[in-house]
Amino acid sequence: MIVCKGKLELDKMREANLIVARVLKHLGTLVRPGITTKELDEVAEAMILEAGGTPAFKGYQGFPASVCTSINDEIVHGIPSHRRVLKEGDILAIDVGVCYKGFYGDSAATFPVGTVSPALQNLLRVTKESLYEGITAVRVGNRVSDISARIQRHVEAHGFSVVREFVGHGIGKALHEEPQVPNFGEPGRGPRLVEGMVLAIEPMVNSNGPQVRILEDNWTAVTVDGGYSAHFEHSVAVTENGPWILSELN
Repeated sequence: MIVCKGKLELDKMREANLIVARVLKHLGTLVRPGITTKELDEVAEAMILEAGGTPAFKGYQGFPASVCTSINDEIVHGIPSHRRVLKEGDILAIDVGVCYKGFYGDSAATFPVGTVSPALQNLLRVTKESLYEGITAVRVGNRVSDISARIQRHVEAHGFSVVREFVGHGIGKALHEEPQVPNFGEPGRGPRLVEGMVLAIEPMVNSNGPQVRILEDNWTAVTVDGGYSAHFEHSVAVTENGPWILSELN
């Protein structure tokens, strides 16, 4: 069932997503060679708790950390560790989720570690652009797959591939609600967008093929061919005036 939110609920979701946005922005300033992903996780958890929220991911289906940190060929759900030390030229995807006043916020971004290659700069740029391409389709009367098709078209036009196994989702009083929001597909399909829907739109884009495998930790998803992967995400409300990006700082 798709749950639409009223103005007061959207305002609460905005508060939750602003915590997410501030945490993600601050973590981005800390990304550098020599820092561990566990250090980033500890900073994120402290910031979330200080803001009055709770980390949405910690304990979710047994996930052991407050944020997801995915390096290079890791697509999503990487587990922070003191053993994972960032190196010059890496890319790091950080996914942050927060529960605040009973509502969830969710956003992700991929950061360069020091100076990265032009090819990786292009991967990050195109992935972020594809997110905003998808967001342009968040209009009352459109369908979910209109978002999906715009993301896929932009990604593939630049020679990259879209991950199929993981998709975006509705969000609200639960971290994952209906509908699913794939990053691929033909336009004009799926549920129609109506005012009050909130969608976590999150393209995951690979430099090579789209195939995925899960590591032995039962969480970390990596590319099968060793290609690099980038991930960007925003929580977006459908309004009569177009998309409202709840997880974007003004």
